[in-house]
Amino acid sequence: MAQLKNTRARTQYLVKLAILAAILFFLEVTGLGYIRIPFISMTIMQVPVIIGAIVLGPAAGAVLGAVFGLTSFWQAVSGKDPVGSILLSQNPFGLAVTTIPTRVMMGWLCGVIYRAFRGIRLNEYLRLIFASLSGALLNTLFFMSMFILFFFRAPVVQDIAASLGTDSPLRFAFLLVGVQGLIEAAICAVLGSAIARALIKYSRV
Repeated sequence: MAQLKNTRARTQYLVKLAILAAILFFLEVTGLGYIRIPFISMTIMQVPVIIGAIVLGPAAGAVLGAVFGLTSFWQAVSGKDPVGSILLSQNPFGLAVTTIPTRVMMGWLCGVIYRAFRGIRLNEYLRLIFASLSGALLNTLFFMSMFILFFFRAPVVQDIAASLGTDSPLRFAFLLVGVQGLIEAAICAVLGSAIARALIKYSRV
C-alpha cells in the first residue's frame, strides 16, 4: 500500500514537472515569455520556475531553471535575440554560463528559500510572496552579474552603455534592468504566489 502511494506521488510529481516544462517551451515558442524592449527582453519565464520550486521543491526548481536557461540560450542561437546573437558569436561559452547555470541556481535557491520560510512563523501567503520575489530578484542578480563579467567590454554592450550615458558596470546594470526588474518582480510576486497557493491547496484536497 505504501509502495503504491509512493508510486502515485512520484507520478504526480513528474506530471506536474512535465506540465511546467511544457509551459516554458510554449512561452518561448509563442514569444509570450520574452517581451522585446530596447536592448534586452523582459521575461515572465521565471514564473513557471518559481511555481515549480515552491510546489515541487528545489530539485524541480533547478530542472525548470535549466529549461528556462536553455530557451534563453536558444533565443540567441535562433536569432530571436539580436544582441544575444552578437554575443554568442563573440563568446559562446560566456553566453551559455550567463543564461543556463544562473537560471538553474535561481530555481534551486527559490525552492530552498521557500522551505526555509516554512520554518518561520509567518502567514503562508507572505511566505509565497517572499519566495516568489526571491526568484525574480535572484534571476536578475545572477544573470546581470555574469552578463557584466563576460560581456561588459564587448563593443555592442559598450554602445548600449554609451547610449545610457554611463561607463560604470554597476550603474549600467541598474539603468538597464531597473524598471524592468521591478515589473518582473511584481509579476512574479502576484502570479507566482497566487498560482503556487492554488496548486498547494489543490494537492492537499
